[in-house]
Amino acid sequence: MRDFLHLPERIYAGDPAYVPPLLLEQKQRVYQNHPLFAHCEVARWVAWRGAEPVGRITAQMDRLQPEVEGGRLGYFGMIEAVDDPAVFAALVKVAEDWLRARGAARMRGPYNLSINEEIGLLVENFDDPPYIMMGHAPRYYGPRLEEQGLAGVKDLLTYMVQPDFVAPPVMTKLAERASRRVTIRPFNRKTKAADIAAMRDIFNDAWADNWGFVPFTEEEFAETAKALLMLLPDDYIQFAEIEGKPVAFITAFPNLNEMIHDLRGRLFPFGWAKLLWRLKMQGARSTRVALMGVRKAHQNSRLGPTLAFLVIDAVRKAMIARGVSRVEMGWILEDNDGMRHIIEEIGSTIYKRYRVYEKPL
Repeated sequence: MRDFLHLPERIYAGDPAYVPPLLLEQKQRVYQNHPLFAHCEVARWVAWRGAEPVGRITAQMDRLQPEVEGGRLGYFGMIEAVDDPAVFAALVKVAEDWLRARGAARMRGPYNLSINEEIGLLVENFDDPPYIMMGHAPRYYGPRLEEQGLAGVKDLLTYMVQPDFVAPPVMTKLAERASRRVTIRPFNRKTKAADIAAMRDIFNDAWADNWGFVPFTEEEFAETAKALLMLLPDDYIQFAEIEGKPVAFITAFPNLNEMIHDLRGRLFPFGWAKLLWRLKMQGARSTRVALMGVRKAHQNSRLGPTLAFLVIDAVRKAMIARGVSRVEMGWILEDNDGMRHIIEEIGSTIYKRYRVYEKPL
């Protein structure tokens, strides 16, 4: 476990864009992720050359993952390695063999460790540090995976947004018209159980038909919400309601990476004090919009884009009030034309591109 968790320190030595994740969080996610482990089997390996660790990888089989064409789908993830084709070949092979032995017909990834956590390999914009819950990678990772027969199956995009954007007139008019029947409100801690349940329900409904979808279980979302509520002000979660029923929501995460970049992944002995001071006294000047959904019943109507715009507009006002100047939105599927159109209409540009790879077994 120690070798697995500490290996990235060697891979990214000298990379100014790399932000070491908090080791306690990584340990919990990879080794103690009990809500995920309830439905997903995970294996982990470290590759060694002599006495030196030179790579790592995981493989996962998720019982909630629907079958794909050809049979069951398995995942690989958490891949990190030195720039050596032999190391990548050994890592990919051990994951393939483990998945094949469990009946997988295809291998997809990187999933770190599920589609509802970190997913995809960075393939564009290696110079800027990643935002919270987004990955980083050296330039050679993509070519090395392709040498092992993995091919890109889907690209995921993130967008950079300036929160003081000027809304397009057509969206403003639609929002004004919708305001007669739509109410926008922030998260309410007095009824937090109901609001958390509404977020999960909307997300699972909104994303049900999307590529690769696996639903959040109640236990997984409760774990996610617990972490969110420690970091988020209430107005960083916004709901749209019709007749008192939540039909859309959005969540903005303070970019924790902005505050931990110099802690080397360690909260002890003094890292926790620095992080607490930065959270309470400075606040994050950048955020990431990572969770968002509009109920399926409204997605193909004129009201659907309006609901998305209304919750985006509400959360961006909350961010402006806290001095936020940069917002990453994503990830967004490359072929999600509807959402991409809404985001591009408010003046956003593609910031980073992540690629999901796949290989028949």
